[in-house]
Amino acid sequence: MPHLNLATALYLTVTTALWAGNAIVGRVLVGSISPITLSAIRWGLAALFLLPLGWRIFKRDSALWQNKTRFLFLGLFGVGSYNVLLYLALQTSTAINVTLIGASMPIWMLLIGAAFYQVRPSLLQIFGALVSMVGVVVVLTRGDVLSLLSMQLVMGDLLIMLATILWAFYSWMLTKPGKSTEREWPWAEFLMAQVMIGFLWSLFFDGFEIASGNAYIHLNLTTAALILFVAIGPSLVAYRLWGMGVSGAGPTVAAFFANLIPLFTALFSAALLGEPPSLFHGVAFGLIVAGIVVSSVKKRLKTSS
Repeated sequence: MPHLNLATALYLTVTTALWAGNAIVGRVLVGSISPITLSAIRWGLAALFLLPLGWRIFKRDSALWQNKTRFLFLGLFGVGSYNVLLYLALQTSTAINVTLIGASMPIWMLLIGAAFYQVRPSLLQIFGALVSMVGVVVVLTRGDVLSLLSMQLVMGDLLIMLATILWAFYSWMLTKPGKSTEREWPWAEFLMAQVMIGFLWSLFFDGFEIASGNAYIHLNLTTAALILFVAIGPSLVAYRLWGMGVSGAGPTVAAFFANLIPLFTALFSAALLGEPPSLFHGVAFGLIVAGIVVSSVKKRLKTSS
């Protein structure tokens, strides 16, 4: 039974801090490397670093081949398309906006759990999700909710929303294994299967960027260091910790921790990018946090009864 303890909370908190750093770095690298090329290089390096620990997953008798369809989608939703969409979103949207919109993850987690995995949310969870959605609307409209009548969304905002939905599917898939589970094989092999297939998806998408003439990279010491960071921290470390967090707390509770990403991003942005949060960011964050608190009430009551 999923249960949130101190260790699991720490795994998920560190994960969100690393992903906030990923959003910041992705924003810094705009103009230095094209977004899909960045994703392909990131996951290629991650696969290379993980290979000494996870190479056995490619043996003929490994569990990968028994679950190849599942891993095709895990690699696509969690590694390939999510990160491509994230870096594309950062071309036109700010790091704070991207992470605040990503904070709608609990909403999508509840909806997808109910629609595809027969996990019905409580009324309090639904209400909390709606409150959080209001927070997302606030950031999408830049604080002017009435502008919904005539608003024109920034393409990056729509891309990160799509990425968030795909990530919710990915997280649920982690808890619903096929013929074998993560606990039945070494963690490095389980992660290696996702990273390698995600890397192949990234290469596929990068082919379109190259063919269109939009691929570029201006490599220097700073760019190389930042790419190395995203290949290790937000990739290998964060994905491992997210898997442990989802396994321990369940995808819905884990999704609530995604709402820490805007807080970390705002702090990092103020320090590094000169993008301090605006008033509407604070309002949006307050609404999202309120939604989390309301959604968590039933869990606390059930635990205490």
